[in-house]
Amino acid sequence: MDELMEILEEICPDVDFESETALVDDKLLSSFDILSIISEISDAFDITLTPAEIIPENFNSADAMWNMINQLRN
Repeated sequence: MDELMEILEEICPDVDFESETALVDDKLLSSFDILSIISEISDAFDITLTPAEIIPENFNSADAMWNMINQLRN
């Protein structure tokens, strides 16, 4: 989770990823931010995201992203 938080804070330093639970719904992440996050987590965790995973629910919080990463790694 620490590696994910580092990636997120590097891409969007002004966002409080520890407490936000509506990153996409509240438009705190732009589509470019999401594409950057997808690229970075794909490389960092050696996973491939399909269009089925690229839904708001998987990107609304750091915990949701972490859960998605763990599911894809298994």
